[in-house]
Amino acid sequence: MILFGLLVGLALLLGLLSLRGDRAIGIYTIESLARLEEPRQWPRATVIVPVKGHDEDLAANLAALASLDYPNYELIVAARDPGDVPAGVIPASALVVYAGDGDPGTGEKVNNLLAATAAAHPESEIFAFADSDGRVQRRWLKALSLALEGPQAGAATGYRCYLPAPPTFWSLMRSVWNSAIAGGFHGGDNRFAWGGAMAIHRETFQRLRVAENWRGAISDDYKLSEAVHKAGLRIVYAPGALVVSADHTRAGEFLRWIQRQMIITRVYDPCLWRLGLFAHVVYCSAMVASVWMAAAQDYGLWGEYALVAQLSLGMLKGTNRAAILKAALPEHEQWFKRHGWVFTWWVPLATWVWLYSFLASAFTSRLEWRGVRYEITRAGTRRLT
Repeated sequence: MILFGLLVGLALLLGLLSLRGDRAIGIYTIESLARLEEPRQWPRATVIVPVKGHDEDLAANLAALASLDYPNYELIVAARDPGDVPAGVIPASALVVYAGDGDPGTGEKVNNLLAATAAAHPESEIFAFADSDGRVQRRWLKALSLALEGPQAGAATGYRCYLPAPPTFWSLMRSVWNSAIAGGFHGGDNRFAWGGAMAIHRETFQRLRVAENWRGAISDDYKLSEAVHKAGLRIVYAPGALVVSADHTRAGEFLRWIQRQMIITRVYDPCLWRLGLFAHVVYCSAMVASVWMAAAQDYGLWGEYALVAQLSLGMLKGTNRAAILKAALPEHEQWFKRHGWVFTWWVPLATWVWLYSFLASAFTSRLEWRGVRYEITRAGTRRLT
């Protein structure tokens, strides 16, 4: 009974703490979007997107990057070689840069980004980075640029939101799993920038020696985030830079993907990984203890009460996440009306999937990205195939 009380009490405390700041994030989101309508001068920018073979809706995703509501920017598509670029997907206005083999001790994506930044127009003041599997909104680049104007802003970041259409079970599960990360971005200094919606002033990029920090790494965003924070600067969240992915996934693909995300987190941000593992061990253990207590029938309804309290807090958090994402993505209101309920009702199941992702990433540093296998450590990256 004592262990049950400790587990449930800790789980409820963590659940309550997770709800703090949701209202502030919602207000920050609305205010940030409103500022995008204010007239201002926008600095020249270079948008860089690495491509590695076919992605669902690749042509449309690249077309969105080529038609941003931004007065003065160039789009660079970066790839290892011409074989990585499917025919007929490159917008006419885009510059294509091939990195070749690059540094064998560096991830292929990072090699592509290094080649693209070196080829950027000399007058570009901002580097913005995108991923090929997401669809940006027209104001995406304005949102990132605006976030860089904040005090002590070292980098700006958006994040991704999976809105599969039509939805499938595993695609929706990916949406719910991923929303736990999306819901953690806020108006202060954020822990990391996400490489699929990330921007930095060129001067800051050079002063912080980001290109040098990238060499030997597989994760562009974690290494850039590390350099920004070491310099005492902030990573500013730009709600208007949320990227929508409408593609689909299957069970095996999804489970390998979340394992890869957590391996990268464990290597590059072990403190964050350990905190997440601890929280999800507590959550899941408390659920098991509550079910066991309810089944034992020796302690009245304490097990049932505890389980309902735990699930209610988690589901409330999921509801808040959905409301904030919906406010940031008004163009997708209909999707949220039809399918937004999963962000609430699937949270208990997603908690166990999160625990799986931590455990699956605990004992290996090997991962696969776009058909290439790597072994990663803090010291560097070794390409296996």
